[in-house]
Amino acid sequence: MSKATTIIAALSLVIALFLLLEVITFQQQIESVASELSKVRWQLEALSKRLETIDQSVRTLESSELQEPQVHVSAPSNITLIYEKVKDSVVKISVISFVGEVVGSGFIYDSQGHVVTNNHVVEGGERFYVYFLDGSAYEASLVGRDPDSDLAVLRLVLGGKSPTLKPLKLGNSSELRIGEQIIVIGNPFELAGTVTTGIVSQKGRLLPSGRGYLIPSVIQIDAAINPGNSGGPVLNLKGEVVGVATAIESVTGQFAGIGYAVSSNVVKRIVPALIENGRYRYSYLGITGSEINELVANALGVDVKKGLLVESVASSGPAARAGIRGGTRTLQVAGKSYLVGGDIIVGINGTPVNSMDDLLTYLVERTSPGDLIVLTIIRDGSRIDVPVTLGERP
Repeated sequence: MSKATTIIAALSLVIALFLLLEVITFQQQIESVASELSKVRWQLEALSKRLETIDQSVRTLESSELQEPQVHVSAPSNITLIYEKVKDSVVKISVISFVGEVVGSGFIYDSQGHVVTNNHVVEGGERFYVYFLDGSAYEASLVGRDPDSDLAVLRLVLGGKSPTLKPLKLGNSSELRIGEQIIVIGNPFELAGTVTTGIVSQKGRLLPSGRGYLIPSVIQIDAAINPGNSGGPVLNLKGEVVGVATAIESVTGQFAGIGYAVSSNVVKRIVPALIENGRYRYSYLGITGSEINELVANALGVDVKKGLLVESVASSGPAARAGIRGGTRTLQVAGKSYLVGGDIIVGINGTPVNSMDDLLTYLVERTSPGDLIVLTIIRDGSRIDVPVTLGERP
């Protein structure tokens, strides 16, 4: 190859390399421009979406300015609805006696015009008057009363009238839960149709009756009740009667946060008997006792945490005839005296007994005088079953 040819080939190679570098550089520039264009397109799309959002907001604002302002009315509460449902069934009761007038509350029990109230409202009364919230008024007659549950029944004297009576439904008080909301309607201080609300504070309280016996299964509530509320219904949020307002715990005579109601299950048991017979016949066991706890049980050497310690047995009573034993000596536990040495009742007909309320509730709600029951007791460290034929409470 000649020298000239070699030079030309070399120059051609240099030119080719130069052109290749130019092409590569141009391609990189094109890619860079494409990337910048992509960024600009994305920014334009984002800006377009923001403009659409702003435009929609403006349209919505313009539309709302053209419309009439909306007035929002809250729906009636459960309490309001229940009150409207039951208000025509809750009554004010006026009892006239030689010492003056007593005012209480009550509610329509059935379509025959029977009204449930408290015994202490009607006790000693000579004339009875029942007033409805709509202004209707009737004289009433006393059908029956029971001091040991503080319940009583009146009946409207309709005198040929045929009013539309709205009996309230009785609920199941055993289904009440601690903390459940309740409603009380009555006539405190003669303020007709007053509604208060609260919760179930506790169940299974014992309340002394006028004759010294204990009312079992009493419901403790914190809804405000005052003089004049007695006999009025305590309702659950279904509008069912779960209790009858009966008493308050107070050192001043005014409500102090603790009220008591006779349970609806006791009402179910006693009111039909008052309507039919004018009185209720209670089963009678004939014992007194104290509830024990684990400290007392440990001191007695028995393997239980709760139970009813029999302290005394009425002579010739059903428990005495069945051989139930009472206490023989005093024992001090945690600063409290117990009469021990007797039997400890832990069951009745297979149902556990942890307290006096358990025993009395079972006797009132599920037995009658003459029934045969089986008490499960602890005696000398052993569990035994003792059959007892119940008598009638003196």
